Amino acid sequence: MISPIICVLLIFASSSCNKYLDIVPDNVATIDNAFTMRSEAEKYLFTCYSFLPKDGDPLYNVGYLAGDELWVPTQEWDFVSYGWRVARGGQNAANPYLNVWDGLYQGGGANDNFTLFKGIRNCNIFLENVADENKVRDLTLMERTRWLAEVKFLKAYYHFYLLRMYGPIPIVDENIDVSAPENVVKVKRKPFDDCVNYISALLDDAAKDLPLIITDRSTELGRITKPIALAVKAKLLLMAASPLFNGNPDYAGFKDKEGQNLFSATVDANKWKLAADAAKAAITASEDAGFKLYEFPGTTFKLSDTTLQQLTLRSAITERWNSEHVWANPNSRADFLQRVAMPKLASGGASGDARMQLAAPLKIAEMFYSSNGVPINEDKTVDFSNKYDLRTATKAERFYVKEGFQTARLNFDREPRFYADLSFDGGVWYKYDSPSNSDENTWVVEGKYTQLAGATHVGYYNETGYYIKKVVDWNMTNSTNGVSYRDYPWPEVRLADIYLMYAEALNESDGPVDEVFKYIDKIRERAGLQTVKYSWDNFSNNPVKYTTKEGMREIIHQERLIEMAFEGSRYWDLRRWKKAAENFNQPITGWSVFQATTPDYYQVRTVFNQNFVAPRDYLWPIRTYNLTVNPNLVQNPGW
Repeated sequence: MISPIICVLLIFASSSCNKYLDIVPDNVATIDNAFTMRSEAEKYLFTCYSFLPKDGDPLYNVGYLAGDELWVPTQEWDFVSYGWRVARGGQNAANPYLNVWDGLYQGGGANDNFTLFKGIRNCNIFLENVADENKVRDLTLMERTRWLAEVKFLKAYYHFYLLRMYGPIPIVDENIDVSAPENVVKVKRKPFDDCVNYISALLDDAAKDLPLIITDRSTELGRITKPIALAVKAKLLLMAASPLFNGNPDYAGFKDKEGQNLFSATVDANKWKLAADAAKAAITASEDAGFKLYEFPGTTFKLSDTTLQQLTLRSAITERWNSEHVWANPNSRADFLQRVAMPKLASGGASGDARMQLAAPLKIAEMFYSSNGVPINEDKTVDFSNKYDLRTATKAERFYVKEGFQTARLNFDREPRFYADLSFDGGVWYKYDSPSNSDENTWVVEGKYTQLAGATHVGYYNETGYYIKKVVDWNMTNSTNGVSYRDYPWPEVRLADIYLMYAEALNESDGPVDEVFKYIDKIRERAGLQTVKYSWDNFSNNPVKYTTKEGMREIIHQERLIEMAFEGSRYWDLRRWKKAAENFNQPITGWSVFQATTPDYYQVRTVFNQNFVAPRDYLWPIRTYNLTVNPNLVQNPGW
């Protein structure tokens, strides 16, 4: 069967279902053929996987450029980002940007037609057929059970992805027959809590039959496991407990055409407890499976402890299938991402080999802690009141900033993650092909106008002066013929992410109990920082901050924004915390990158003034055409 929900929900010129029959024929013989043999059924299984969003590509990762964490050049040279157009206030209901509902991520090209509703439909076809033991007779019971669990997870994940963007969505538990009456075909959006409960139950059903680990690592890495399912459930329940969706008064009057409330107007504190329990279950399963926070194993090169610390933090993202990657997606590999992040460090090669188009605004650079592990505006021992003044790097600082180089005071006395995630004019960028085979006299970014990493090429430059080091694998090499990148599967879920989810939910549920500090401090220790209590007791001008739920909430939020920086997480976190309006209405600023001298370059420049309209912009708009085709659908508030 093919579901007419596609007629209701997808973007096409005609409202007829005939066109969809050409995509996946509604033909019993064709479907039956797909489920006659194991080899054919396996192809259909991988078709269900093929709809996983391409989060390793910044053009397709919805949260990557839609907020305030990254900025790109106005010319959009070989980098047309609809997410960035959302960040600039261009979203609309007539033809929405990154229209995941209809599968038109980047403007509607043929390669963009990967609607998640189509993915859900394919999952339903697979589940219906593989659950029938009279079909795919050469499939073992163990394989059948596992495959069904994998597809249940995928079905749940596609629903979750839509829910996170749009709020209440139609639940597609079963495909609708083509002969179904009109009132059945014209589906409605279900209340948000009903959607959460449905997805959560589906993830539980999948988790019980999924393997704890992948045993055939040569062919099955990237397939779904129990820790993955439990981690996504934790994400789902954390989102549902958060202020945007938990008793948000902005949605108190949001109803469907029959007057049913689509959101509860009452805050439910128990949702935090459910989220904490789910995150703890995900931690247990992940650690039972052998996952742990990544540590760089070392190298034959002679490196300082400072650089080894950097490689631990950088490789936690870029090292393939490392111990921290609870879920890495091999269908979304980080290659283009590295090219648009990498600054030009050496002559030779085409400009497009190192485009340096991804830029972090000044406020993101300021977000990272001081070297004492507290916010720079709280540090009572290190003065950042003159953060934009110039300072010269000393020999002791040479593994972070080139000795003798003048750069902004903001770039000194910062925590290790600042230097692992970002680089800047004068910043050291150690990588495999270091000219000295060590971290002495290695690569340095030269970012002023006319310099190698400067803003001399139309479209291939950095708007703010802060380059994204975190996502570039340290094995990247320069040569006279160009550059070489080692790609990696995009880490959809890291263990650090689950630790942070647990700490946040537990703090909201029980306050700053010992278990909250335990998991935050695991991440801080790996980042080269002292514990929360030690850092705030000794270095903060607000030493009692961590003693209250509200103060600890602020610490956890900042810790999460730092640890998960440049992974597409910040956008979703600020939304669910209802902090997007506060943050996305601040100006995007950076250094004066079109200047050639040091004094002129280090002048703060406003790149863009963002405009986020609340509550409208908290949820994605459904395309107006879909509301015309299906009058039972209601538009999100403000659109």
